[in-house]
Amino acid sequence: MAKKTVASLQTASKRLTKAIKMVKSPKTGAYTFVEAVMSPEEVDTFLKKK
Repeated sequence: MAKKTVASLQTASKRLTKAIKMVKSPKTGAYTFVEAVMSPEEVDTFLKKK
């Protein structure tokens, strides 16, 4: 599974990170990319979820 943190974004007083995760579809077997913008503390939890 591919996991990558792409960019650190800053808005006003919040620091945000955009994380991209590659997920395999159980139905078709094709890979899709899931993107999310979150705080840096939540990135590890996002990447560990299946």
